[in-house]
Amino acid sequence: MPGQKIEISHEGIIHDVSMDYYGKRVASASSDATVKISSVGSQHLATLTGHNGPVWQAAWAHPKFGSLLASCSYDGTVIIWKEGNSNNWTPVHTFNDHKSSVNSIAWAPHELGLVLACGSSDGNISVHTARSDGGWDTTKIYQAHPVGVTSITWAPSMEPGSLIGSGEFDPVQKLASGGNDNTVKIWKFSNGEWKLDCASALKMHTDMVRDVAWAPSLGLPKSTIASGSQDGTVVIWTLGKEGGEWKGKVLNDYKAPVWRVSWSLTGNLLAVASGDNNVTLWKEAADGEWQEVTTPTE
Repeated sequence: MPGQKIEISHEGIIHDVSMDYYGKRVASASSDATVKISSVGSQHLATLTGHNGPVWQAAWAHPKFGSLLASCSYDGTVIIWKEGNSNNWTPVHTFNDHKSSVNSIAWAPHELGLVLACGSSDGNISVHTARSDGGWDTTKIYQAHPVGVTSITWAPSMEPGSLIGSGEFDPVQKLASGGNDNTVKIWKFSNGEWKLDCASALKMHTDMVRDVAWAPSLGLPKSTIASGSQDGTVVIWTLGKEGGEWKGKVLNDYKAPVWRVSWSLTGNLLAVASGDNNVTLWKEAADGEWQEVTTPTE
């Protein structure tokens, strides 16, 4: 399928582009302190103003909760936006929990409710859960990465190996985070607090981790996380069984910073955006080796 260009009229660098659940609209976050919403056909639909600094990320909530969008900024705030009438967006909540730049946000799997995790340069991660009365409850992971949290990702809500529709469903609340300390850490929420879920941080990178992405499991018997780093490498981390040990394997060395890693909905394809101005696609072969599928072109 040929690529389709979407014209977005920001006055600064675009840091993030996020497509909605239905694939009809994109939200873009920019250094011009705005979030813009456009149709996939390039029609400008709305400009959201409220941040006082570069906006790093924008993330759509699952549509079962209505038309909601979250954005995070260098100004230390996270804003929840709600769409009223078509393309009329208003800020409905602002989180001011962090003392410096909020670099990454991620909505939890919808089975866990309306839950947003936020990672900040102040070293902390905050997790906000919407209540039925319209308020929010907040839990925190203090000093998750003391020199700054760069990225966060949620685990699938089902344990590896679980079968959809098998009756009992006890959702799992887990996060992975990347930081300026060159590590990836796994966190689990139990008994009302977040704790490290593995004995120690995952260490293979030699520079800051720019992005982490937990693969959808879809009943597979293992957990998989991809991490991309300033050091130019992408590492694939796998956990064979709960309580085991995460093992890392370098997917590729791009010799340039890796900006983003993103899984397909089925978890079998990984897209990597790197500083050499390329996006590459990777697929795991039957023997467990990863192979480059193709390099998309414009």
